[in-house]
Amino acid sequence: MPLKSLIKADLVLAKQEIISKKRVLENLAEIVSNRLHCNREEVYDALLGREKLGSTGIGNGIAIPHCRLESANHTAVVIMSLESAIDFDSVDRQAVDLVFALIVPPQECDQHLATLAEIAELAQSPDTLNNFREAQTSEALFEKLTATQ
Repeated sequence: MPLKSLIKADLVLAKQEIISKKRVLENLAEIVSNRLHCNREEVYDALLGREKLGSTGIGNGIAIPHCRLESANHTAVVIMSLESAIDFDSVDRQAVDLVFALIVPPQECDQHLATLAEIAELAQSPDTLNNFREAQTSEALFEKLTATQ
């Protein structure tokens, strides 16, 4: 499923004042548990478990925390920009200020991989990333995301 079709306005959050990787994961768990009607701790544990395998900080200030979640009834994508960049143990050691989180049910593995690849491709365009970073409101970020696709 294309990224554009997964982006929902209420799951796009600009200029979040989050100060650590742990807080990002906690915030994501809260948002996703409300959206997917599942347990917040289960979401957090799944995201944290994936991070323990290796950082999802892919470089260029981007992180893609993701996991498969048994209790998810559909895919959720949460996109947020951060007010200040944070350490995310990224492969390029750059701080992260754009987060694309992906939570999927186990049966959607192929779509999951395709969506991750699409996000990683976005991360290769400095102009696109700067465009996202300039958005001062969630509405503006949502518009930029949906216009880019």
